[in-house]
Amino acid sequence: MTNVIETANQSDTAIEVPQVYKHHIFACYTQRPPAHPRGSCGAAGGPPLWDRLGKKIESDGLSQDVGFTPAGCLGFCQAGPMMVVYPEGVWYRPTSPEDIDEIVDLHLKQGKLVERLAIVPRLR
Repeated sequence: MTNVIETANQSDTAIEVPQVYKHHIFACYTQRPPAHPRGSCGAAGGPPLWDRLGKKIESDGLSQDVGFTPAGCLGFCQAGPMMVVYPEGVWYRPTSPEDIDEIVDLHLKQGKLVERLAIVPRLR
């Protein structure tokens, strides 16, 4: 599925843009050294979880509705591993493969918040 939009400067020119997803996930892949004072989602075990997330999205046939984008630092390094689901803007901190499965099954398929894994980022 693609959407066609017109450019702001040239109303006679149409541009195809990528599919717009029902949900779009950004997951932090930042990897800092284990002793780094800020920590990182990579050092906290994020990559195997994100790998499982990508595979589960594919195997459950959600690829048309769910976008998954590897991201750099999301700004909450010591809380990692972190992911955010849009358009809801829900932040999750999964720590196990079962957490990933629960997020996919409840949030992505049923539209239900997984409260035990959701966090609310706060500014200092």
